[in-house]
Amino acid sequence: MIEIFLRHMIIPLSELSKHNSAKDCWIALFGEVYNVTPFLNLHPGGTQLILRDAGKDASASFSSIHSKSLINYHIKHLKIGDLSPEDAKIAANDSQKKTLVSQKMLPNINMILNVEDFEKVAKEHLNPEPWAYVAAGAMDEITLHENKNAFKNIWLRPRVMVDVLKVDTSTTILGFPTSLPVFVSGAAMGKLLHPEGEVVLAKGAGNQNIIQMIATLSSSSWEEITSARLPGQTQFFQLYVHPDRNLTLSNIRKVEELGCKALFITVDVPMLGLRERHTRAKMEHNTNLHLDNHTEANAKKTASSFMTHDATLNWSDIPWFQKHTNLPIVLKGIQRGEDAVMAAQMGCQAILVSNHGGRQLDTARPSIDVLQEVMDALRKEGLDNKIEVYLDGGVRRGTDIIKALAIGAKAVGLGRPFLHSMVYGVEGVEKLIDILKDEMELAMRLCGVQNIEQIGQWLLKDKSRL
Repeated sequence: MIEIFLRHMIIPLSELSKHNSAKDCWIALFGEVYNVTPFLNLHPGGTQLILRDAGKDASASFSSIHSKSLINYHIKHLKIGDLSPEDAKIAANDSQKKTLVSQKMLPNINMILNVEDFEKVAKEHLNPEPWAYVAAGAMDEITLHENKNAFKNIWLRPRVMVDVLKVDTSTTILGFPTSLPVFVSGAAMGKLLHPEGEVVLAKGAGNQNIIQMIATLSSSSWEEITSARLPGQTQFFQLYVHPDRNLTLSNIRKVEELGCKALFITVDVPMLGLRERHTRAKMEHNTNLHLDNHTEANAKKTASSFMTHDATLNWSDIPWFQKHTNLPIVLKGIQRGEDAVMAAQMGCQAILVSNHGGRQLDTARPSIDVLQEVMDALRKEGLDNKIEVYLDGGVRRGTDIIKALAIGAKAVGLGRPFLHSMVYGVEGVEKLIDILKDEMELAMRLCGVQNIEQIGQWLLKDKSRL
């Protein structure tokens, strides 16, 4: 009877504020009150992100990262009442004062000259904790930095006296046309950068005719992102495999219905890597938050498993995916030649050479170094023409794209750079693509290349072999 009564109860802020601990945690979201105590240890970001707003209105914190649709998916059954209209207005006003984004005015977008300029602006634009989430790599961040540095170890060997008045950067990815051999890699939490979240990426990619990979953990709902798709626009989907295969299958069916054209199955996350920069930023942000050791340990243990990472995922699971979908299957996270060969032999349509942006295993080799091993292994087995190979990690210049293609990649993905560009909204995403296209056209002309098909290993010289 108490539960039934509470569901229809008007709860004043004075009562809400009393329930502010890990053992008794209420929050208000958009005028509704939820007892989220049983959900704390299930939250992917850990208990702290919720407990910082315990006993308060959490609407601003929630909406800056998540779609409102997630309320129905995860905590709808935990609703216990509503704020009074007067208190809801007070809470909304207080909530608006909180933001993950600073109020500094953005520099004129015409001041952005290259991809890394977006990163500098994004760092200034975000407050420390959300910036740490976006920027962090694993542990000492060696792989994170070497992803970019490794491109510097490869020299270009340009050909001259070639008619390059007209150059063509267009190509296909899995048979789908794209204006550039570039796609938006599946980076999550876009609402940290812009209130429209990954919808901004969908619009910008569509306007520029490149392909977007939608992340499982997108902050906008999958429906919102696919609804922003232009006629003829292509979107792929990055899939985390959940230990509950029925849930995984449900997600596959959903993205099929939403019109996604390929599944990029993440294979390099049996559990989350240790991202100390982000952990430290959260601790510094929550200096007044005290958790008992048992609660914090449980939070860390359960958060990773809730985030749909199946540690049992292995090669014998590939036929299961092939049985349950006709979408092209791409393995995201390949980091050695033998695994590339196995993927081709198992009938996967493509692989993405990636170390998760340096966020998983620190001191894993840079993606561009792995790409050479992968292509050598596929060529040795005569499989290089039977599977498409993509790369992400460290791509920041048009010349980086050419180097990856010369080694053998069909296309490259960018994750963080597109997130950084989102601080300017759709205009920023389009500007980033324009920069890459302009740089690539310039590099092609200076290398004596007229189209993508002409790019090959003849263009390269490894500095280490000088």
